[in-house]
Amino acid sequence: MKVVGIIPCSYQSSRFPGKPLTLIGDKPMMWHTYQRALESNVLDQVYIATDDDRIAEMANNFSLNVIMTSSEHKTGTDRVAEASKHILADYYINIQGDEPFIDPNSIQLLVKKIINCKDPAIQAVNAYTLIEDNNDVLDINTVKVIMDVNNNALAYSRQAIPYPKSDVARYYKQLGLYAFKLSGLKIFTDNPPASLELIEGVEMYRLLEHQHRIAMVQTNDSSLSVDTPSDLKRVQKIFYNE
Repeated sequence: MKVVGIIPCSYQSSRFPGKPLTLIGDKPMMWHTYQRALESNVLDQVYIATDDDRIAEMANNFSLNVIMTSSEHKTGTDRVAEASKHILADYYINIQGDEPFIDPNSIQLLVKKIINCKDPAIQAVNAYTLIEDNNDVLDINTVKVIMDVNNNALAYSRQAIPYPKSDVARYYKQLGLYAFKLSGLKIFTDNPPASLELIEGVEMYRLLEHQHRIAMVQTNDSSLSVDTPSDLKRVQKIFYNE
């Protein structure tokens, strides 16, 4: 049983170009994510997957495993899927490079869930956490998720779902932490993005819209994702206060 962690890192970003190389302390952001992945102690290997020579060079400078991938990918999972063709494993953990404070315990929970999953309809597992800050409920950079009675994903949105028409709503944040079966990655790359993925810009719709299931696993992770320069300032403030 082999489990590999892949951290997709792209230099190009409409909101924050060069994001993986921005410094938190004296280390690039992707280094912090990589270290958190190692600290989980459930991954046999960890790799940075990128299409950019600057990122690859920085990874090599810090002795991080790195694999080069195509520059044509639209999502991090597409990049992970290409990496899986060269790095053989049973399960692949997609750890977003813009979550430098991701909790290693969340990775442990995700790996345990995918390994113990016996339902062939479930092709991936996605981590989520309770939203406690009302500002995050309204923030379109925070993807919200709703689930069925079996804790499988029903829908994702950048809007606040569910709408509290007749009861008090609780809101859950999708984390940039996914576990895929090898078959799940193949399904992902074999199917084109459909309507909801293109509208919302949420890549996990690739499975849902093609009638495959995603199991959700709750964590207590309050990790901050870095989507904008202002997010980076928040992360740096937390880092220097630790």
